[in-house]
Amino acid sequence: MSYFVTGATGFIGRHLVQQLLERREGDVHVLVRPASLARMERLAARWNERAGTTRVLPVTGDLTSPGLGVATSWIQAHHGHIDHVLHLAAVYDMTADEEVNEVMNVGGTREALAFATAVAAGCFHHVSSVAVAGDLRGHFDESMFDEGQHLPSPYHRTKHESERLVRAQHAVPWRVYRPSVVVGHSETGAMDKSDGPYYFFPMLRALRGVLPAWLPLAGPDLGDTNVVPVDYVAAAIDHLAHLPGRDGETFHLVNPEPQPVIGTLNLFCAAAGAPQLATPVDRDVTSRGLLGMVPRALRPSTLVGALVRSTPGQLVLDQTLGRAGVPAEVLAHTSFSSVLDSRATERALAGSGIAVPDLESYAERLWTYWEEHLDESTGRDADTRAALQGKHVVVTGASSGIGQVTALKVAQAGGIPVLVARGKHKLEEVRDAIERRGGEALVFPCDLSNLGAIDALCDQLAEELPAIDFVVNNAGRSIRRSLHLSHDRFHDFERTMQLNYFGAIRLVMGLLPAMRARYSGHVVNVSSIGVQTNPPRFSAYVASKAALDAWSNVVASEVVGDGITFTSIHMPLVRTPMIAPTALYDKFPTISPAQAADLVIRAMVEKPHEINTALGNVGAIAHTLAPKTAFRVLNMAYHVFPDSAVARGEPTDAAKRESEQIMLARLFRGVHW
Repeated sequence: MSYFVTGATGFIGRHLVQQLLERREGDVHVLVRPASLARMERLAARWNERAGTTRVLPVTGDLTSPGLGVATSWIQAHHGHIDHVLHLAAVYDMTADEEVNEVMNVGGTREALAFATAVAAGCFHHVSSVAVAGDLRGHFDESMFDEGQHLPSPYHRTKHESERLVRAQHAVPWRVYRPSVVVGHSETGAMDKSDGPYYFFPMLRALRGVLPAWLPLAGPDLGDTNVVPVDYVAAAIDHLAHLPGRDGETFHLVNPEPQPVIGTLNLFCAAAGAPQLATPVDRDVTSRGLLGMVPRALRPSTLVGALVRSTPGQLVLDQTLGRAGVPAEVLAHTSFSSVLDSRATERALAGSGIAVPDLESYAERLWTYWEEHLDESTGRDADTRAALQGKHVVVTGASSGIGQVTALKVAQAGGIPVLVARGKHKLEEVRDAIERRGGEALVFPCDLSNLGAIDALCDQLAEELPAIDFVVNNAGRSIRRSLHLSHDRFHDFERTMQLNYFGAIRLVMGLLPAMRARYSGHVVNVSSIGVQTNPPRFSAYVASKAALDAWSNVVASEVVGDGITFTSIHMPLVRTPMIAPTALYDKFPTISPAQAADLVIRAMVEKPHEINTALGNVGAIAHTLAPKTAFRVLNMAYHVFPDSAVARGEPTDAAKRESEQIMLARLFRGVHW
C-alpha cells in the first residue's frame, strides 16, 4: 500500500499521517514546497522516529503548479503504484478573501486531480467541508450536494466548487469527506491555530478577569453549531478510506446531534472560569405560539441573522466584537442552518470503535491548551515586550506546569527562555514547541536537588550566555502530610528543603556574580500562599518556601545597590502535576498554570517586592491581629481535610465529608489544605 498526501503539515494532515504510520503499511509520500523542505524533513524525522520507520518521504512540488509541480520523472517512477491520494491541502479560514480561496481550494483540487490521473492513483480522497451545504435550511445528508443552496462566503463557494470538480471527473475513483468545525485533540487538547470557537476564547479570558464566574450573562439564542475533535476526523478518514467498495460515496464527519452555540460556549466558559450565558428568549419561544405562525423569513432569528450578515452589520461587528478578536465574518457564520445527517457514515464506522466524543468530556482540555499555547495576549502587550525582548530568562521546572507555560509566554514576548529541569527530553519538547512558533529557547538539563550539579550549571550559563537578565525559581516539591505521620519520615523535610530552599538559593548565589557584573538582574521566587495562611499538613513545604522568602528579603537589601532585585509570588493552588497525586484537589478551586504564569510575567515586568492574593493578605492579617482565632479555624480545616490514603500508607479510598470539604475549599479559594 502506498499513499500520497497533500496538506500533510496541516492540522488534520499531521494527525492523518500519524494514523497511517500507526495503522497501515507502505510508504507515505507527502507534498512539500521547496522552501519548506527543511521544515518538512524535520517533521518527517520526528514521525519516522516515533513510528520506528523511514516510511515518510517528502516530495517537492506546489499546490498551485500544474500537476502539483511534481517532477515528471517521479510520476513515471511511481505510475500505477500510488494506491491512495489523500487531498487535504486547502484554506480552512472563514476570513480568507476570494482570491486566496479560489487559488488554494479550487485550483489546488484541480491540480491534485491532474496529478492523481497522471500517476494512475487507485483512489482520490477529497477532504471537503460541510460548508458545501451553504445556507440550506433543514436536512442535509451525505447523498446531497447541489440543492440550489445559497453559498454565503468565498469559503463556502470554493469548497462547493472544489467538491464539484471531484464529482464531475471520471479518470480516477473518489471518496469525499465533509468534516464540520474541527477543534483540538480530545485527549491532549492540541491545536495549531485559533479559529472557529477559539475566536471567542480571548473574550472569555477577559470576562474571567473582570466578572465572577457565578454571575450569569444574558445572550441571544445563536442557533446550533457542530464541533468535532481532530483525532476523530483523522481516525474516521483512515478507516473509511480503506473500506472496500465505497468509491463514489460521501461521508459526514460531524457530531450526530446538533450542538447549541450557547451551550457550546458555556462549556468553554466553565472551563475558563468565566460567567456563563443564559438565553431569556430562545427558539422555543420564537418558534411556537403566535410567533410560530410567523413566516420563517420574518422570525426574529432570521432577521437577526440577515442583519449580522449585511454590510452595515459587518461594519458594526468589526468595530465592536472585532476589536475583541472575533472577526465579523466568523460571527456571521457561527451557526448552521442545516441539520447535518451522518447516519450513513455512522453505519460505515460501526464496529470500528471510532465515534464522536461528547464535547463536555474534553472542552476543558481544549481551553487549557489554548490558554497555555495559543493565547497571544502576552506577546501583544507593549510593556511586556519592552521588558522581555531579547532578554535571557532562566526558568527552573520548565518541563511542565507553571515553568513550561512561563517559558512559552516569555518566548512569545520576544524573550529567550533558558529551560532548566531534570528531564532533557521534555525540555527539548518545550523548546521545539517554542521554535515552531518562531521563538528561541535554550535547554540546560540539571538536577536542582544536587548542589554540585547546580554549581556546574551556573558556570555553564555564565560562560555560554551573553547575559542573565531574569531567574525564575519555579521548581519545587510539595509534601502534604500531618506531623503525627512524619515522625519516622524526617527525610520529607530534608528533601523538600533541599530543592525548594537550598537548590534555589544555590542557583541564585551562583548567578549573582554574572548579574552584578552587568549591574542588572531580577529574581522571581514562586512561593506559596501557605506562607501567609499556614495551612495544616504542609509544615515541610511551607517551611521551605518561608525560608526562601526570608533569605530573599535579607539578601535583597544587600544587592539592591548592585541593580539586582527580588519578587516573591505567594501563589495560590495551581492545577499542576505537583498537586496531581492528591485526589482531594480534583474538586478544589484552583487557578490554571497559564494564570500562574501571568503572575510570573507580571513579576518580571513590574518587579514588585511581592505579589499576593486578597485571600493571602487576609490570612496574614488574621494571623497578626487574631492568631488564636486563626489557629482555631485552621484546626477545623485540619479535621475536615484528612491525610490522603497515600500519606497514611493505605489504599486510596473515596473522599470523606466531601460536602464540608468543598464548602471550605470554596470559602478559602486557593489555599492548600
